[in-house]
Amino acid sequence: MCGIVGVISKAPVNQLIYDALLLLQHRGQDAAGIVTAGPDALGRKFFMHKARGMVKDVFRTRDMRALPGTVGLGQVRYPTAGNAFNEEEAQPFYVNAPFGLVLVHNGNLTNAHDLRKELFDIDRRHLNTDSDTEVLINVMAHELELAGRELPLTPEAVFKAVAAVHKRIKGSYAVVCLIAGYGMVAFRDPYGIRPLCYGEADLPEGREVMVASESVALEGTSHRFVRDVQPGEALFVDLDGVVHAKQCAENPTLHPCVFEFVYLARPDSVIDGVSVYQARLNMGETLAQRVISTMPPSDIDVVIPIPESSRPSAMQLAQKLGKPYREGFVKNRYVGRTFIMPGQSARKKSVRQKLNAIGLEFKGRNVLLVDDSIVRGTTSKEIVQMAREAGAAKVYLASAAPPVRFPNVYGIDMPTKAELVAHGRTLEDIRQIIGCDALIYQDVDAMKRVIGQLNPAIKGFEASCFDGEYITGDVSAADFAAIESQRLTQKDEEAASNSRLALQNKQD
Repeated sequence: MCGIVGVISKAPVNQLIYDALLLLQHRGQDAAGIVTAGPDALGRKFFMHKARGMVKDVFRTRDMRALPGTVGLGQVRYPTAGNAFNEEEAQPFYVNAPFGLVLVHNGNLTNAHDLRKELFDIDRRHLNTDSDTEVLINVMAHELELAGRELPLTPEAVFKAVAAVHKRIKGSYAVVCLIAGYGMVAFRDPYGIRPLCYGEADLPEGREVMVASESVALEGTSHRFVRDVQPGEALFVDLDGVVHAKQCAENPTLHPCVFEFVYLARPDSVIDGVSVYQARLNMGETLAQRVISTMPPSDIDVVIPIPESSRPSAMQLAQKLGKPYREGFVKNRYVGRTFIMPGQSARKKSVRQKLNAIGLEFKGRNVLLVDDSIVRGTTSKEIVQMAREAGAAKVYLASAAPPVRFPNVYGIDMPTKAELVAHGRTLEDIRQIIGCDALIYQDVDAMKRVIGQLNPAIKGFEASCFDGEYITGDVSAADFAAIESQRLTQKDEEAASNSRLALQNKQD
């Protein structure tokens, strides 16, 4: 999961892209990057700055001044493929031919390994990182070179290249790419797994078009939301802000990632016609039914959310149960989201820095805690213990999402099977590990039903982490082995980094 944005304007875009990335910061906290084009009349020169860290830390005043131009794109990174510790893998990526391309990508290619071999053996292209985004931009560059040999470059040639890209790459991808001197192309995988939408604004200088991962980035920067980019569709926005659109996939179907609605997206976003906030309210209703079928509501004194994604579900659940809803945890907003923090050691350290219990709401009460999901169980176990230390008589835990039993290969950093607390374990096993007095999970089919009913155009969901069904049909045991190998490598690098820090501190 990453956050991406692209802009075609007649006014400088560096501050606009910065503001949009701040609105998408929840989608990635590992690295950030911005590239702009111009300021020459042809817009053929790129200016780029990217580094590891949060948006506010990566971009200083001097960096922003070095990003002139009226065309640009940006990304906040949350690594799922490649190396989280390699700053060279921060996006955007650049290739100088054809025309000059820069690209940002949200998602994960499931056939990246095979494509690397194709690119080297057949396309004669060299890759210098482990990032699947570098694979994607080189595939795009190769296909654009084949399709765009006749000058000037036309929208039809761009769409022909995207259609060829769809046939070669597999997995999940939402992409924004700048073509030097011509404009911006944005496209989405044929299943619409990762989100992408676009909006417009009327400026004194002319029309401005923005493409972004979530509608909140458009609304927060005063753009009119136009629509979502459809699965398999490509948009080409020329330098005058004229939007050309074409369906470039053969059999597109809308199957968005259900975890966007569970946790990833901001509640004030609308993705594929579905209000994320309403989806979470609906999940709270079905979760209430699960609670009632599991235990007498009279055993519950108060419902407390684990901030922040679970709040809508917890509020609706409390209303359905007729129980008081209380805020029992205060969140430190200056600590990153634990689910996407790089490394388990950092995650464990951050839980109590992130949350503090209000003893008054716990003391002597039977408390039902509501979380958006339970992945590793590390955070849940710590929070249950915090509730007990705050004086709770009993601590029940309800998850607005079903048990996470399978790894995700489409751009969410779900751990390997061995790291998932629900994989291969019974409900009672999980309850004992977490240490709560009762554990209630959402039902998979109920979750799909109550979210899907908000937009009949949705044919289904990518919910592999819950049901083990991988929608692209190309995921094998070898893919899971590669994921596990990659995670072990990252753990070794994290340990080495920590050792170097410890040694340095000892010397100091």
